[in-house]
Amino acid sequence: MKTVLITGANKSIGFEAARQLLQQGYYVYLGSRDAQRGQQAVAQLRAEGLTQVELLTIDVTDSASIAAARATLGQKTPVLDVLINNAGISGGMSQPAVSTPIGTIKEVFDTNVFGVIEVTQAFLDLLRQSPAPRIVNVTSGLGSLTLHNDPSWKYYHVKGAAYAPSKAALNGYTIMLAYELRDTPFKVNAVDPGYTATDFNHHSGPGTVPDAAARLVKAATLGPDGPTSQFFSDDNLPGTDVSPW
Repeated sequence: MKTVLITGANKSIGFEAARQLLQQGYYVYLGSRDAQRGQQAVAQLRAEGLTQVELLTIDVTDSASIAAARATLGQKTPVLDVLINNAGISGGMSQPAVSTPIGTIKEVFDTNVFGVIEVTQAFLDLLRQSPAPRIVNVTSGLGSLTLHNDPSWKYYHVKGAAYAPSKAALNGYTIMLAYELRDTPFKVNAVDPGYTATDFNHHSGPGTVPDAAARLVKAATLGPDGPTSQFFSDDNLPGTDVSPW
């Protein structure tokens, strides 16, 4: 049975991705910063008959928490097949470049960038034991430098000095990581789940949580001939199948 760790999976897209992977036969370690909320999420999935799931308490901004989570998981399984770095924060809106407090920007980067890097590095040894390891970094179209310079883009005026640059940095890290692992069975990709109606955006997005989660699951379950070092998004460049970084 393949194993997957999903950070920030106690609600919304991460929770739905857990559900969909459980339905495909994966054993899910449901990552949650809040143990009580995580246990409630696990209980809900088990009540649906999806029993191959358990909580892994992990705060991606806390090195001690990450180390403890790695030690705990290592006692449960020698192999991790999939890591979905889903935990993220927006930092609130709006975020003017001329006035957003540096503390806000640091807080967003701590979760969206540095947290992803530290979690990935902590669990990489378990992923290396898998014959087909997959890393999925959950990003956003708002992290695309190309789109932010395109006045015709539908979200051109949605700017933010903390959130968007954090996702751009995450995209960059994804490329560097994929390059270093290019001659291995790893598939490392960044996935934009789309503008989805969740607590993250006060349920303002037009997309649905199941559709968003399915995008993560698709990248998590890529076959041996699947792509790596890619940015998956519905916001493709006009007239192409290429997603803009």
